[in-house]
Amino acid sequence: MTITVLYFAAIRDLAGIAEEQLARPANVRTLADFQTYLPTVRPALAGKLAGVRFAINETFADPAEPVEDGDVVAIIPPVSGG
Repeated sequence: MTITVLYFAAIRDLAGIAEEQLARPANVRTLADFQTYLPTVRPALAGKLAGVRFAINETFADPAEPVEDGDVVAIIPPVSGG
């Protein structure tokens, strides 16, 4: 069971990669579970995910949304500037 994770902007810089395939543990059922799990794989993201938006399969998602095998999860930090 795998998911594709896409990292954007500052989150990409912290993760050190733009995209990866991750095995989805059985206990990762929702986006909230994924947010808790991700820093165990990418420790540089610990404490950095509070203000980001998540999308599942190109649609912004709420924490209660399910994460399933084959999904693409995008992590999009807030945009700043003018």
